[in-house]
Amino acid sequence: MLSFKEKIQSDFKKALKEKDRVKISTLRLLQAAILAQEKVKRQRIAKIKKGLSEKELQEKSCLSDEEILEVLTSEIKKRKEAIKEFEKGKREDLVQKETKELEILKRYLPEQLSEEELKQLINNVIKETGAKDPKDIGKVMGALIPKIKGRADAGQAVQIVKEMLSQE
Repeated sequence: MLSFKEKIQSDFKKALKEKDRVKISTLRLLQAAILAQEKVKRQRIAKIKKGLSEKELQEKSCLSDEEILEVLTSEIKKRKEAIKEFEKGKREDLVQKETKELEILKRYLPEQLSEEELKQLINNVIKETGAKDPKDIGKVMGALIPKIKGRADAGQAVQIVKEMLSQE
């Protein structure tokens, strides 16, 4: 099974062969974001563990699939925000570009939870945490986020949690 990073690299090479400009630029930006995060991790490790060789630092700073999923989620969020801003500015050309990039990035996400599955999961977390009213949203979200990471939109989850806790 290919790691996230290997899959992205493989798809990038394929896009180069196919001369798919949008896919090339999108995957190049994603790879740059991953590399930037690896550099941050490498600097953090270098501060904590002095005396590691460059090769050891390189190995320890490689992002796990979970960390790459965080980078991917961040890139997707950036595209969604950009689309909203471009729509406000009536820049349909840029909306289309960002939408295409968003679709390419979304292909790398794990299978998404349906709204019904998300509601069921939220209901279970509410029971687990013993949340009773809207002021417990933070407690519920703290327990929920690790379970939905990359599989559902956190904004949508917050809305559902608010609705459920307001009813109780």
